[in-house]
Amino acid sequence: MEDLNSTNKRVHKIMLTNRKTCTINGVNDVLSFDIHEILLETDQGMLMIKGDDLHVNRLTLDKGEVDIDGKIDSLTYSESTSYGNKGESLLSKLFK
Repeated sequence: MEDLNSTNKRVHKIMLTNRKTCTINGVNDVLSFDIHEILLETDQGMLMIKGDDLHVNRLTLDKGEVDIDGKIDSLTYSESTSYGNKGESLLSKLFK
């Protein structure tokens, strides 16, 4: 079996409990956050978390871990390959 550390990719895992607490591994960066939306860059693409009263409780980017509390309504992935293209806004890249 291939060792994930040899390819510099971390395991991407989401643990959601009662739609109120969420622990995410494999996070590269937190691009934006407010009480209604959190945008994360993960090894598996861009991850948008929507809900109400969202808070980032713990952020450890060197380990790629994020803990989120609040009412979580949706988790949506988009491809990260389009992220960083010049001339396009972040929202237009997410909703292609």
